[in-house]
Amino acid sequence: MTKLLTLAAVAMLGGIAWWLYNPNPHPPMLDPEEWWGPVELKGKQDTSIRPFTITFDEIMIEDLRKRIKSHRTLTPPLEGIAFQYGFNTNELEGYLKYWAEEYPFKEREKMLNQFPQFKTNIQGLDIHFIRVKPKVPAGVKVLPLLILHGWPGSLREFYEIIPLLTQQRSDYDFVFEIIAPSMPGFGFSDRAVRPGLGPAEMAVMYRQLMHRLGFKKYYIQAGNWGSVISAAMSTFYPQDVLGHHSNGVFVQTSGSMLKTILGGFFPSFIVESHLADRLYPLSWLFSYSLEEYGYCHLLATKPDTIGIGLSDSPAGLAAFIMEKFSTWTDRSHRSLPDGGLTSFTKEQLIDNLMFYWASNSINSAIRIYANAFSNKNLAMDLDNYPTAVPTWVMQAKHELFYQPPSIIKSKFTNVLNYTVLDYGGHFIAFEMPRVLADDVFKAVKAFINWRKINDKEM
Repeated sequence: MTKLLTLAAVAMLGGIAWWLYNPNPHPPMLDPEEWWGPVELKGKQDTSIRPFTITFDEIMIEDLRKRIKSHRTLTPPLEGIAFQYGFNTNELEGYLKYWAEEYPFKEREKMLNQFPQFKTNIQGLDIHFIRVKPKVPAGVKVLPLLILHGWPGSLREFYEIIPLLTQQRSDYDFVFEIIAPSMPGFGFSDRAVRPGLGPAEMAVMYRQLMHRLGFKKYYIQAGNWGSVISAAMSTFYPQDVLGHHSNGVFVQTSGSMLKTILGGFFPSFIVESHLADRLYPLSWLFSYSLEEYGYCHLLATKPDTIGIGLSDSPAGLAAFIMEKFSTWTDRSHRSLPDGGLTSFTKEQLIDNLMFYWASNSINSAIRIYANAFSNKNLAMDLDNYPTAVPTWVMQAKHELFYQPPSIIKSKFTNVLNYTVLDYGGHFIAFEMPRVLADDVFKAVKAFINWRKINDKEM
């Protein structure tokens, strides 16, 4: 009882302290007209919806092959080292050879264009997106679903799951119309010309995209940075978001940090016993963070320095990005000679690289870290503003961080379900598309039922 009272008192003091610091119960509202493109184009942008096709032109392909084949001799890995020092250079050679000599550029170009793609200008930037409208018989509802990627992924993560979400299922009376945008600065979406375009600002842009397509209300599924953006959308625009499914929920407040630390001493007050090893002991958590998150500090402080090398060297780009697909799929993959990358095909991994290489977007993409961790974005402190949007959380076993319901519900007050998997990693849409698709259908059915009851009461 003493432990419980102590925990409650600390939490209460933390809440009072936050209220004194920021007594406004409403989140800040961002300017929907904030301009991210060249100043000279302001007022002249084309806001129509224009078809778009991904193109791998011969000049780009030949230049890429030359760069790969002329790369300097890679430093051999140390004896007994697999991926513990980063991407194993012996393993990298095989991927580079495949990329230069065997990757079927034109076949993959055709595959990447299998879904209808478009661009439209929002706040000065052309935003690239996939839009797939299902064909269904009478009586089957079509629901708009915005699906959001992050870094180091791309729209390529969704190519296997889109057919699963747009096909009718016998036990559901709805399917989804998919809207999947490339994040600003990623892939074939334009990059901002001035600093500050972080997840909160992208939330404003995505709302405008959905409204322009005719959707005043919609569902969202998201992971990685997409989860941060979707959380911001649920905070800014709860009247728009009918339901929010996330496989990357992470709540970061003074209260969540305090609870996490206290859980190191009293874990039973924070997390269920059978899941405690996903969060504790704290010594493991801190050690893991130090080992795996150096990249985050680098990208948040000097993105353009690392961006130069990644933009110029396909070998560097491949190693930097694919190392995340190894470790973030399962931390134990660091000890495997092949990095455990057999969870994906070589075509899938190189397709994802091509979203960055063909568009020359890696430098602008990694700027999201600097923008997200800028004083401007941190000052918004959006996690301290609760949202009542119905939420469904999926947590894969090898997700980067695990957070228990006791922390998540401080931000998301109407979590309808926690799907806790005993398998799977960070890139669940890419790695296990059917598992994610099944969960999304269950979630949206629950959102519909929840709203039938609660919308009447509100």
